Amino acid sequence: MSQDVPTLYEWAGGAEALNRLTETFYDKVLRDPIIGPVFRTMSPDHPAHVAAFIGEVFGGPKTYSEKFGGHREMVMHHLGKHLTEEQRRRWINLLADAADAVGLPDDPEFRSAFMGYVEWGSRLAKMNSNLGETCDPETEPMPAWGWGVPGGPYRPPETK
Repeated sequence: MSQDVPTLYEWAGGAEALNRLTETFYDKVLRDPIIGPVFRTMSPDHPAHVAAFIGEVFGGPKTYSEKFGGHREMVMHHLGKHLTEEQRRRWINLLADAADAVGLPDDPEFRSAFMGYVEWGSRLAKMNSNLGETCDPETEPMPAWGWGVPGGPYRPPETK
C-alpha cells in the first residue's frame, strides 16, 4: 500500500481513541455477569496495556512490545483462564458496543478490519486459555493487522 494510506491505528484516532475504547470496554466488562469474573482482579493499568497492544497491532507505536513484553506476554496472560465460547462472544459484543459508544470510525472498511482482528484475536485467546503449556517467544511474533490485501475487498475509504 502507498505511504499516504493511514494505518488502522491512525484511522481509529490513535492512542487517545484506543484508550477511550478500552476504558469504556473494561467498565462494561467488570459489570458483566458472564465475562466480568474473569477480569475481577485485573490491575487498574490493564485497559491502558490493552490499548497499547491494539495500537501496536494496528500499526501504531511499539509501546506494548517495548514496555510489556510483546505478543508472547499477552499470550501468557491467557494461559489457564479456560475461557468459554460464551465468554468469548460476550467479549466481542461488549467491545463492539464500546467502539460505538466512544465513536470509533464506523465506515465498513475500518469496522471490517477491526472486527476481523477482534474475531481472530478472541479465538486465539480462547485457544491459548485452555492450554497448559507456555509458548515459545520465537513462534509468537506481534500480529500486524491492516486494511487487507492490496486490491482486495477491504481498503480504507477514499476520504475520512
